[in-house]
Amino acid sequence: MTQDISSNTSTAISHVAEKPVFEKRPQAIEQDSFRQIRELTDLSSLNRDQQQVVMRVVHSLGLPEVAEQVRFSANATQAGRDALANNCAILCDVEMVKQGVTKRMINKEPLCFLNDPRTANLAKEQGETRSMAALSLWGEDLSGSVVLIANAPTALFRLLEMIEQGAPKPALIIGMPVGFVGAAESKDALWDAHEKLGIECITLLGRMGGSAVTSASCNALLRCNLGEYY
Repeated sequence: MTQDISSNTSTAISHVAEKPVFEKRPQAIEQDSFRQIRELTDLSSLNRDQQQVVMRVVHSLGLPEVAEQVRFSANATQAGRDALANNCAILCDVEMVKQGVTKRMINKEPLCFLNDPRTANLAKEQGETRSMAALSLWGEDLSGSVVLIANAPTALFRLLEMIEQGAPKPALIIGMPVGFVGAAESKDALWDAHEKLGIECITLLGRMGGSAVTSASCNALLRCNLGEYY
């Protein structure tokens, strides 16, 4: 049985020659992404700043349906914008969310004490997660800060305990921990308690969340302060 080698070779070459056409310009990619997000989500009930946050959440996860799970306290976006404009401390539960905050838009490095040598000792002494223990090192930086909790539900639970016991209040908590154990529950606790505790918050209900979506939410507020809207 003979094979038509020339035909097979021609077909292979034609497949190799076909290259995907894709957009290379960063701004054009971003603009088209947010155009599509607006088409796929209903943002009509949100103010301009809230829309920017929700679109960043959707963009980070690639899931338009999560727009319905984002919650804002009454003055969350304005409180966050004002604090960030005044160079407040940005406190992070993990290094990944710290690295996700866009550095060109801030004047002070975000803070994360998860890998501080004192944290491991405190966690061992108290029989708790390092994420919980790290909050004890936030100290005076907590007052008027923007808190980003992306991965550790235990950190969010601990923060609520601290505030209930009289710790200084942050200007805004962006609480979006991801996971199966305690993640959804910690965000429910934040949302249920924020009015009673007198704190402003942005959260993403359910199991989804993480470093990318949490830092993106903070970046959205920073972009609003710079007049960068989509």
